[in-house]
Parts: sequence; structure tokens; C-alpha cells
Amino acid sequence: MTAAPATLAAAPASGDLVQTVDWAAIAPPTIAAVVALAVLVADLFLPQARKQLLAQVATASLAAALLALVPLRSGDRSTFCLTGNPGACSYTADHFTLAIQLLVLGGALLTALLSVTNTREELPAGEFWFLLLSSAAGAALLPASRDLATLVVALEVASLPAFALVGLKRGDRMSGEAALKFFLSSVTATAVTLLGVSFVYASTGTLHLTEIARQLDDVPAQLGTLAEAGVALTLVGFAFKTAAAPFHFWVPDTYVGAPLPVAAYLSVVGKAVGFTGLVLVTVVAFPSYADVWGPALAVLAALTMTVGNVAALRQVPTRARSAVRLLAWSSVGQAGYLLVPIAAAAYSSDDRIGATVAYALMYAVVNLGAFAVAALVARTHPANRIADYRGLYATRPVTALAMGFFLLCLAGLPPGVIGLFAKVVVFSAAVDAGLGWLAVVMGVNVVAALYYYLRWTAVLFRAPEGAAGEAPVRHRAPAPLAAAIALTAVAGVLLSGYPQGVLRFAATTLF
Repeated sequence: MTAAPATLAAAPASGDLVQTVDWAAIAPPTIAAVVALAVLVADLFLPQARKQLLAQVATASLAAALLALVPLRSGDRSTFCLTGNPGACSYTADHFTLAIQLLVLGGALLTALLSVTNTREELPAGEFWFLLLSSAAGAALLPASRDLATLVVALEVASLPAFALVGLKRGDRMSGEAALKFFLSSVTATAVTLLGVSFVYASTGTLHLTEIARQLDDVPAQLGTLAEAGVALTLVGFAFKTAAAPFHFWVPDTYVGAPLPVAAYLSVVGKAVGFTGLVLVTVVAFPSYADVWGPALAVLAALTMTVGNVAALRQVPTRARSAVRLLAWSSVGQAGYLLVPIAAAAYSSDDRIGATVAYALMYAVVNLGAFAVAALVARTHPANRIADYRGLYATRPVTALAMGFFLLCLAGLPPGVIGLFAKVVVFSAAVDAGLGWLAVVMGVNVVAALYYYLRWTAVLFRAPEGAAGEAPVRHRAPAPLAAAIALTAVAGVLLSGYPQGVLRFAATTLF
């Protein structure tokens, strides 16, 4: 449905010009983008003592962008449509779009809470908030994109600020190296994606995803090889963005070198961006090539979860930054689980994408919570080793319980019921699609992952090192950081008590 509160230009009814803009539909990414520009300008005039006003404005804008989703909850809005073909729209606010926008904007909001203290102490406030809001705007635009041009632009708007966020710690050599590695891998992925998109356009003559799906069913024989190459290259480009093995090599060093709030942002919002693009190009644009991308994604899923979990098992608790490195490898393993329902969609007429969305929502909440606790521990233990979490229950019992809950959710063990149910949904998607071998691989990986999640959980409740009877030293947590931990813990508990709130996505058609 196309609403038309504002008309851009008059044109013949048979023309191909875009006619209308539904401002309510585009409000979530627009709010983030407009406030990003306002923050950039305001930073030029605010004295250093008042820079923290930017944090309040940025956080409020992300909350406002989330509220802007409420009027769109019916999921039937489209805009930037061609007059000659109302079904070909560049922006669609359907249920899939709204679920992903909820994820990325909520993730950006929690990242903002994690970052308030950092912008006071080590990060330049104006640049940080401008880059975060810009990236969030691109991430919110991407799930609504329904043509390849908008999709690639949104992908780069989400990615380019992230390069700078990773390297924003001035004078930190490790941060600069992480940003460079992230930049080079992402530029390579973008180049491959653009080459694939150009091949698809050359063989179909259109950029709109629904029109591509229709045209690919009837590609001339002389263009068949070109179309297949375009599909394959586009998938490879998005595989880089999702950190699917063997395109995952940038993840550990990037997460370790980035500021912790930025690593948290990349682990959730950055991953959501890649998976959203992958879903759109496979399920919406390339359904006729399911026999090509289905087996490829199934193999990628198995390889990704195996590589991620094996590397996480090898982490040494006493190694510097081993906590963040384990979370990085864990995120690679989780990426493999997220790929499973997308691969299953190629083998079944049922909509399996909802299982990926349900799992991504669960993962976003608990993984951001784990990074929030890591950021708190890093304030007193800058090396952030897993061994530094020993005795956390003695000094911060509530924080230790929250961290234990987050790790159990990631492992899929009670009381992390939402983590368990989300894994069952993904497992069921593989079995129902006839991918029994992939379900077996997933089961083995889930069991293997239990070891490093439970080992870390056990460390939290061990007696702290030091003299017997010595009173543990307690430090006050910054209010924004404590709020982020509390919000994610409460959300995780509520979802475990009422998992239907997330799992209903797995049972409904989102497109």
C-alpha cells in the first residue's frame, strides 16, 4: 500500500518516476540521520564542558526512532514506488522490516548507554555520536530496501561509519590495526557485491528485488551464465558482511581492537545488517536460484558454526583480552546458527526466515548484556581476561548473576529459556527442510559450545583470589552502564518467561 502525504512531482501515469513519499514509513532511519547531522554541527559550537549534551540528544533520538515504529506495526506501508508499477517500491515497511529495525535501533540505543562513560574519558564525543547515529540510520534503512541500489547504499551507510568507530581510540595502535583490517575486508566485500549487482542488473534490466525475481525466471540463454555469476558474487559479498567462514578472519582482531561498546555494536547491529541483506537477496530477489544458494548457505552455516566454536574452545582464560576474543569467536559460531533457517528456506515452501529473526532478537539482547558486563569489568581489569571474572559474585553479585544468565542463554540452557527455545526453532527449521545432516552438525556444535560457556559461568562464582577473609573491593558502576546491564537482564528474563513474544516471528510470514 502506498500512502502519499507529499507529492514530489507530477508525471504521466505511465511514467517510471517516483511519485510519493510516506514520511511516517521512513521516519525511523530519517530521525537517526537528521539528528546525526545536527550533532555534527552542534559539536562545532559546544564547549568541552557541555559535550555530554550530545550523548543525551543522541540517546533520545534513538528512543524516538524506536517509538516511530509504533504507528507502522500493521506492516503494510510502502513508498518510493514506480507509477507504472505500484508493486515495485524501493522502501517497504513490512513485518520483516519492523522486526529488524527494532533490533538495530534497540541495539544502537543500548550501545549508546554503554558509550556514555567512554565519551567522557577516552573517545571524542562529537565524532562518536555522529558516527553511531549515521551507522544506525543505514542499518535501519537496509531492511526496508527493496531495490539493489538502495540496498547497497544502506549497507555502506551502515558500514563506513563503523570503520571509523573501530579506530576512534586515538593513540591506540591496536585500534588502528583493527580498523584497517575491518576496512580492507569490508571494501573487498563491497567490491564483490557491486560486481554481482551489476551482473544481475545486466541480465534482468531491473534493480527492484521483486522484479528481479520475476525476470530471473525468464533470463535469455545467452545471459544465463552472467545471471548465475551475479547471484554467486552477490552472495559472496554478503557472506563477508555476515562473518561467515571462511570470510570471518577480520572478526577477532576487530572486536579486540575496537572500544568495547563498538565491539558490542558490531556483534549485534553489524551482524544484523549482513544477515538482513542476505535474506533480501536470497529469499526475495533470487528464489529461482534456490538450488544454487541453498546448498551453498547450508555448507557455510556448518563451516561457520564449527570454526567459531572450535576457536572459542581454544581460548586461554589467562590471555589478555581473552574475554572479548571469546565473545568474538562465539559470535562467529552464532552466525552459523543464524544461517541455518536461511538455507532451509531454499528447500521448503514455508517461510523459514522468521526463525532467523527470532534467533537474532534473542541473541541481540543477551550478547549486548554480556558485552555490557565485560565493559564494566574492564574498568577495573583493563586486560579483560576471563580469569579476571573470578570472584565477580563476591564483589558484584547482581552483575555476576546477570552475566551467568546471559552466558546460559547463549548456551541454550535453563534458566535461559529463550536461548533454548530459539535454538530449537532453528534446529526444527533444518529438520523440516530435510537438512538432517545440518541439524546433526548444529547439535554437535551446541554441545561443544556448552564447555566454554559453562567454564566462564563457573569462574564467576569461584572464590576470589587473595588472602583468606580479605574483604572484596567494590567499585561503583556508572549509571548508564548499570542501566544497560539492567535493561538487557530484564529483557532476557521477560523473554524467557514469555518466549512467544519473540518466537511468534518464527511462525508467521514476515514478507
